[in-house]
Amino acid sequence: MNQKRRNGPRAIAALLLFSIVQISLQVGLAEPSNATNTTPVVQQIVARLTTSNNQPITVNGLGANTGASILTGATIETGADQSATVNLGSLGSVDIAPNTKLVLTYDDQGNVKVLVITGCAVLTAKKKTNGEVATEQGGSGGKTDPAAGGVLRICSPGAVAPANPAPAAHGGGGLFGLGTAATVAIFSGIGAAALTPLFFQDNPSGANP
Repeated sequence: MNQKRRNGPRAIAALLLFSIVQISLQVGLAEPSNATNTTPVVQQIVARLTTSNNQPITVNGLGANTGASILTGATIETGADQSATVNLGSLGSVDIAPNTKLVLTYDDQGNVKVLVITGCAVLTAKKKTNGEVATEQGGSGGKTDPAAGGVLRICSPGAVAPANPAPAAHGGGGLFGLGTAATVAIFSGIGAAALTPLFFQDNPSGANP
């Protein structure tokens, strides 16, 4: 009798252990395979600021110098003797003239928009980028063709762009296709006051608004 009592708890323990093992095995088989359910990592766009002569400009009401990160939705403002470029990596870049205030938005799906409040800006969009420029007053500088990329230039009403503008070279970037460095130099040298009215664009269709 005592022998049976001693063996009883052992049998119960063995049965419980067997049940736990079976349950664990079933749960493990029901879990999705990591190899077939790997979520792709989306590459984040990191926008970097470069200012003329490393002068601080204003971003969201705070001072920002060369090397600062520019988040989407940022309000960027330059002074009378300041110009800047925002490098958007695989999306392209934005050149900002002196005396300019704008809102820059972008995302990982290849969309970039420059909304100019005052002043002038140049958007250089790379291939696979949906580039767009506009003014706060409702003026549109057009959109780029993602298949080809392009350069869009825009000024707010009352601001001015250079007289007799030469056509921009696609892919050259910056003002009139001279490239970002040359654009910054021109903007720094002539200032926004030397610019002629409204806005100009160069898009793959060649149409001007």
